Amino acid sequence: MIANQNLSRFLETYGIIAVIIVMMLVLTWTQPQVFPKIENLTNIVKQNASLALLALGMFVVIVTAGIDLSVGSVMALAMVALAIANRDGVPWPLVILIGPLIGVICGAVNGLGLTVLQLPHPFIMTLGTLYVVRGITYLITNGAPVSGLAPEVRYLGQANYDFGLFTPPAGLPASLFLVIVCALGLWFFMTRTSLGRHIYAIGGNPQAARVSGINVDRVLVYVYVICGFFAGLAGLLLAGRTNSGFPNAGIGIELDAIAAVIIGGASFFGGRGTVLGVLSGVVIIGLLRNGLNINNVSAFWQMILIGLVIILAVYLDVLRRKAAVRR
Repeated sequence: MIANQNLSRFLETYGIIAVIIVMMLVLTWTQPQVFPKIENLTNIVKQNASLALLALGMFVVIVTAGIDLSVGSVMALAMVALAIANRDGVPWPLVILIGPLIGVICGAVNGLGLTVLQLPHPFIMTLGTLYVVRGITYLITNGAPVSGLAPEVRYLGQANYDFGLFTPPAGLPASLFLVIVCALGLWFFMTRTSLGRHIYAIGGNPQAARVSGINVDRVLVYVYVICGFFAGLAGLLLAGRTNSGFPNAGIGIELDAIAAVIIGGASFFGGRGTVLGVLSGVVIIGLLRNGLNINNVSAFWQMILIGLVIILAVYLDVLRRKAAVRR
């Protein structure tokens, strides 16, 4: 009995790391000339850095048993807004602030809309925001991309650091270090601050949180502001990588962000999850997509396989919840 419980805890804590290791070994075995190369590995990082930021923001929302369907649209609006500001001659230090600022505003709209209007579930508010924000993005661009960003604006999305270990242009992407800094900051916030503990408490039992004196509505507004901030920052990163702001960016990426959080061990029921788990979920999605691509698997099959992985992850979450209730 005790051995089974210890094994269960071990798998719950380190199982996802084992999955990543097995995936990397399999991909190295099937594509030894492609997968282990530094160019391919750094490409995985660059392609999934924006997703990692979105997933970090989504994680905070899901811990409260909520959801934010608008992050892809917010990311796109942030991209085109900063691209337009750059085109119109706004100094680059202000341009790089526009994306996160728009994210904060959209997050505040989501949070206030949810709490002030007393909507029954954040699905409704954020679904509406998804359409509104995407519509604004198309209106201000007429559906056309805005390209030609200043080098300083592109820096986070394109810069590499070789540290004398790699042959330029290869190197560790600046986006990797941005994600690490954001992840460490969010880990500290969620585990070492009273507001972070309140977020977990609300996800565990919102009624008990209210009774204990937590201002649940205020905390929820903060939660959606944080999620919006990460979406805006992801827009800055993606704009830098693509050297443009395009209104079609991020369509459907909110589902990938949700999938990464759930695959990483967070619960749809709220109250549990870790930052390391979220990053692990992003890595699994990135490895899965990259592995399928380099093995020439059809994009249609990729959609099917990723969908099955999401269903499996949610099913495991249900099993974990049932096991916790029995204990």
